[in-house]
Amino acid sequence: MIILLTGASHTGKTLLAQKMLEKHSYPYLSIDHLKMGLIRSGNTRLTPEDDEALTEYLWPIVREIIKTAIENRQNLIVEGCYIPFRWRDDFGERYLPSIRFICLAMSDRYIEDYFSEICKHESEIEHRTVDSDCTIGSLKADNRSVIDGFRKAGEQVVLIDSNYEQTIEKLLD
Repeated sequence: MIILLTGASHTGKTLLAQKMLEKHSYPYLSIDHLKMGLIRSGNTRLTPEDDEALTEYLWPIVREIIKTAIENRQNLIVEGCYIPFRWRDDFGERYLPSIRFICLAMSDRYIEDYFSEICKHESEIEHRTVDSDCTIGSLKADNRSVIDGFRKAGEQVVLIDSNYEQTIEKLLD
């Protein structure tokens, strides 16, 4: 089984991947780690701020990792924001039954009500430098973009609207 885990910034993708690893013993691949490895090694001139270009650059690699894991009958969680809205178009009937897709996003109301809590947890799993670009407005815009893009592509989006912990716990089953 492949668990493809994506969503907007600060929604807890890495936290959920870690909890899934602990519960199911599935390893996980952080697309952010792949991105930084390729950037730091000089294998691309892209920077961490080149989000759209990074999706185009990283997705063909990630897609083929997923196919290989399915062919080898391996379980894997693939976590990150560099997953295109129309990701299903790259997989046929041979692969799709082995992929569970999860997309996390927060409602505007949740962001407004819990913004300080969201910021407090941005380094829950990985120690990250404080994201000074993270504002209520930027989070709302990012979440709206993720919601609109994936829904337009026909995907379900897990909307975090009230109880974060309860929402995450339901996804672990």
